[in-house]
Amino acid sequence: MRLDKFLKVSRIIKRRSVAKEIADKGRILVNGKVAKSSSNVATNDELVIKFGNKTLTVKVDALLETTKKEDAERMYTIVKEDYAQDFRKD
Repeated sequence: MRLDKFLKVSRIIKRRSVAKEIADKGRILVNGKVAKSSSNVATNDELVIKFGNKTLTVKVDALLETTKKEDAERMYTIVKEDYAQDFRKD
């Protein structure tokens, strides 16, 4: 499955066009390598997604063509969630 489609179907990123833009800027790694939006994703792959302040590391558990909101979280497991600066702590 394409990386941008996986991110959209799993609801990690809400729109496929946004997933494509983030991937094409080199902010997504698949198994430690910079990935493009057209890169293939398989089960057991590790994705590192760099949002602005947040870096999310997930493991791909399942590839589903379509999902309902309740089933989307079955597609991945969050391994790590880091913040460059944690604004939640005062």
